[in-house]
Amino acid sequence: MEAAALWSASASWCSSFLAEPEHLHHPHPVSVSKVSELQLQTRTRRTNLKLSLALARPRPRPVHLLQALANANGPSSDSNSINTTEDVNVNVNVNANVTSSVSGAVTTGSRAGFFRTPISGGVHSATSAHDLPPPALAVRNLMEQARFAHLCTTMSKMHHRRAGYPFGSLVDFAPDSMGHPIFSLSPLAIHTRNLLADPRCTLVVQIPGWSGLSNARVTIFGDVVPLPPDHQDWARQQYIAKHQQWASQQWGNFYYYRMQTISDIYFIGGFGTVAWLDVKEYEAIQPDKIAAIGGEQNLKELNAMFSKPLKELLSAEVEIDDAALISVDSKGTDIRVRQGAQFNIQRLSFEVDNGVETLEDAKRALQKIIKKGSKLKPHK
Repeated sequence: MEAAALWSASASWCSSFLAEPEHLHHPHPVSVSKVSELQLQTRTRRTNLKLSLALARPRPRPVHLLQALANANGPSSDSNSINTTEDVNVNVNVNANVTSSVSGAVTTGSRAGFFRTPISGGVHSATSAHDLPPPALAVRNLMEQARFAHLCTTMSKMHHRRAGYPFGSLVDFAPDSMGHPIFSLSPLAIHTRNLLADPRCTLVVQIPGWSGLSNARVTIFGDVVPLPPDHQDWARQQYIAKHQQWASQQWGNFYYYRMQTISDIYFIGGFGTVAWLDVKEYEAIQPDKIAAIGGEQNLKELNAMFSKPLKELLSAEVEIDDAALISVDSKGTDIRVRQGAQFNIQRLSFEVDNGVETLEDAKRALQKIIKKGSKLKPHK
C-alpha cells in the first residue's frame, strides 16, 4: 500500500511538472510532445533574433591607402566620389579641389589624382564626376590598345556536333578608321567555318592587363564577312600598323575578314558602370591620338620610367608588390596594382587643360602628378 501511494504521488508530481503554467493555459489540453515543440520553436526564435542582431551590428571598415591620402587633403566635395558600402571599391580623388599643408606651405590641387575603379553610380555620372573619356571614346581607345579578343560564333552543321551552340575562340584583330574590327583567319579554323555559315557573332574585348571583373570590357555585336580580294592588302596594312609586325598571313593561307555591320555595343567600365552605346556615335568618334599611335611601345616606355616611382608612392601606407601602367588616354592612365595575389585598377588623371596627345606629354603629366603625390607621403 505504501509503495502504491508513493508511486501515485510521484506520477502526480510529474504530471504537474509537465503541465503548462496557469498563464499559458489553453482551453484544450496540450500533449507533452506539443509542449516540447513549442519550447523548440521558442529557442529557435531566440537564436534567430540573436543572429539578426549580430549581423546588424556595423563592422569596422578597413582604411584603404588612397582613402588615407584623401583624408590628408580633407573631404572630397564630390558626393559620388566615395561609396560607403563595404563590398564596393572606394573612389577617391586625392587632389580633387583640395588644400593641403606641407612644411608650413599651402598647396592647392586640381581634379587630377588617384581614385579607385570600378566607379559606382553609372557610366555617365562617373564620367562627369571624374573627368573620364565618354563611353564611346573609351571603347574606341580600348579597341586601339587591346591586341586580342574573344570571338563568339555559332557552331555550324558542317562540324557534325553541337550545331547551334555558341563557340568562343581567342583571336587577334585590328580596328579600321571607323572602329570596325578586322581579322586574319585561317580557313581551317572552326570559327572561320562558323562565320561562313552564319556571319552573326560577338567580339568581347578586355582592357590589357585584365585582372578581374572590375576591369573595362566591351561586347560588340555584328556580322563578320570575308573582304574582297582588292581589300586584302589594305587589311594587311591595318594589321601591320596595329601589331607592328608582319601579319599572320605570312604563316599560311590566312584571309582577312571584317565586321562589316555593327548592330550593337555593350560597354562595362566596372561594377555599376554599364551602357549600351550608340553605334553611329562610336563609328564617328576618333580615338585619342596617344592611344592610337604608339600603343604598346608607349606603355613599355612609360612603365620603364614610372613603374617604380608609382609603386613607392602607393606603398606609403600599404605595401604593394607591383604597379604597372596598362592603358593611357588623353585624360589619364590606368594602373594595375598587385598586392600578393590580389589585383586592382587605379586611375591616375592627368593635370592638363587640353589633354595629353604625345608620349612626351604623358611623361610630363606623370612627373607632375608623382611630384605632387610624393608630398602627401608621411614623414618617417
